[in-house]
Amino acid sequence: MAGIGHASHSKYPKGWRASMNEYTRKLLDKAIDTIESAELLLDHGKTDVAAGRAYYALFYIAEALLTEKGLQFGKHGDVIGAYGKQYSKTKLLDQKFHRWLIEGFDTRLIGDYHVDTQIETDAVADMINRAREFLEAAQGYLNKHAN
Repeated sequence: MAGIGHASHSKYPKGWRASMNEYTRKLLDKAIDTIESAELLLDHGKTDVAAGRAYYALFYIAEALLTEKGLQFGKHGDVIGAYGKQYSKTKLLDQKFHRWLIEGFDTRLIGDYHVDTQIETDAVADMINRAREFLEAAQGYLNKHAN
C-alpha cells in the first residue's frame, strides 16, 4: 500500500492555543476522525469511499480556518471559494492546499457518483497524506493566529 502516515498523534500539538473557537476545535476533531476513517476504508480496499472521507477531512479543515475568521458557509463551493480568497490568494497558507481542496472535491464526486470508475489506491493514499499535511499546517497557523 502506498505510504500512508498511520502514526498516531495527540489531537493537539504542544503549545496548542486554548483560545481557539470551540466550533473550530470540533471541526478539527472531526477532520482527525475522518482521516482515520479514510485510512481504515483504504486498508479494506474501499477506495471510492475512502476518497470521499479524505476530501471531507480537507473540507472540515478549511471550514475550521474560515470559522476562526468568523466565516461560515452552507455549500461546498462557497467554502472552497472563501478558503481560496482568505488563505490562498493572501498566501497565509501554501496555495497547494487550495488546489488540493479543489482536486479532492472533484475526486469525491467521481467516487460518489460514477459507477464505472474506481479511484486508484495510490491516489487515495495521496489524498489522505495531503489531508494530514493540511491539518498540520492549519494547526500551526491557528496556534499562532487564533483569537
